[in-house]
Amino acid sequence: MSSPARKIRILLVDDHIVMRMGLVTATGGEPDMEVVAEADNGRAAIVAYRQHRPDVVVLDLRMPGPSGPETIRLLRDEFPDARVLVFSNYAAGEEVFQAFRAGACGFVVKEMSLERLLEAIRRVHQGEHYIPPEISARLSGRALSPLSSRELEVLGLIAQGLSNKEIAAQLNLVEGTVKVHVTNILAKLRVADRTQAILAGVKQGLIQIE
Repeated sequence: MSSPARKIRILLVDDHIVMRMGLVTATGGEPDMEVVAEADNGRAAIVAYRQHRPDVVVLDLRMPGPSGPETIRLLRDEFPDARVLVFSNYAAGEEVFQAFRAGACGFVVKEMSLERLLEAIRRVHQGEHYIPPEISARLSGRALSPLSSRELEVLGLIAQGLSNKEIAAQLNLVEGTVKVHVTNILAKLRVADRTQAILAGVKQGLIQIE
């Protein structure tokens, strides 16, 4: 007898308890999902992530404490592999842009159908990005960087010739975290080494070399 497939473990971050209750009910009806923790602000979200290590974070953009994008950035700094899906009432082009720049993997507007949210959770869990056409249109043609804001910082310092140890000191990170960022940068830019990453970054307009 085969064992049941492991469920997608979800952390819900929203300051509206009714919204969280609705999401718990919705995902609870899905055989492949379970909510393992809830938080009502960014700081609590980071604490909950440390404790539960969920597969997907479903996060509102506008909350007390750190903003949604700032919460995403803090999460990705500490946990570079964190997969964050934004679920928000607000989807102005700038907010969407800031969320993805901070490291979000997907964006769903609360007015969309429940099926869209569930699809997005599954897609993000599989390592994909989820950007519905309606959301892409609100970006007003702005090119989305494949790199998070922290990864862009690291790439810029690589371009200045700094080592991982020097980058860690400058950004107040541990060297191991910088190594993870560098690995992610190479993977996202589809290059094999730091030199190729610099060239790709310049070509794509992600960084400038003076």
